[in-house]
Amino acid sequence: MRNSIKITATTAVAAALALGLTACGTDSDPKAKTESGAKADTSKPLVVAANPTPHGDILKFVEKNLAAKEGLKLQVKEFTDYVLPNTATESGQVDANFFQHKPYLDDFNKKKGTHIVPVVNVHLEPLGLYSKKLESLKDIKSGQTIAVPNDTTNGGRALKLLADNGLITLKDGVGANGKLSDVTDKKGLKFKELEAATIPRAISEVDAAVVNGNYAIEAKLKPSTDALVLEKGEDNPYANFLAVKEGNEKDPRVEKLAKLLNSPEVKKFIEDTYKDGAVIPAFGPVK
Repeated sequence: MRNSIKITATTAVAAALALGLTACGTDSDPKAKTESGAKADTSKPLVVAANPTPHGDILKFVEKNLAAKEGLKLQVKEFTDYVLPNTATESGQVDANFFQHKPYLDDFNKKKGTHIVPVVNVHLEPLGLYSKKLESLKDIKSGQTIAVPNDTTNGGRALKLLADNGLITLKDGVGANGKLSDVTDKKGLKFKELEAATIPRAISEVDAAVVNGNYAIEAKLKPSTDALVLEKGEDNPYANFLAVKEGNEKDPRVEKLAKLLNSPEVKKFIEDTYKDGAVIPAFGPVK
């Protein structure tokens, strides 16, 4: 029996307020929890916040097939946004999360004053440019509109993807940290900034859209065939990882889950489940 709870965007509003208030209290101290790290109660389930796809799917595979052999009790809480998993981890309402990459986490910690740290890389979801109206990159012309994520890190990542493929020009040296104000040559293109989760639903309303890998999967897009262009996987800094509140890295349950998430069984699950290139194994330490 799977011990899984799904929290949708519509039910998360009240939770967001409660979690935000909690995170602003004394528990924002990374050493505030009494049962953390190596002293954690290993008889309790490890509660992990995750986006449903592919993160929740990977965790459920571990829960169903691997966790019991390691003596690990695993509970998955699914969130459909990019904020609540971190605030819930910070407040102690969950023990860990699995949904983000390091540039996003670094920016989140800086802006929110949280103390979340990565544990181990698991997979990469290549960012892609999609369109319901155009057949290839060469069909993108002056005057057309491209939707991009409105959060800092995924927005910069999207602009870099466009720049790498000659659609725009960015200021020298901005890399994946670019903002729309860093575009030195829009080549006549217009941009519409939207929340990452909403972009797949807006693809038909624009000429093209940059979509995160997990949201592409949920929207039934096939990156290997549907994307006009995809990010390259080699040396990509956007691997998604297991993360915890600082001080909880040595929790034996976290260490067991980290080991399982980098196991041959999980590698095979990812490769067998996401044959269209939407998810790629990216095991190892977070750099």
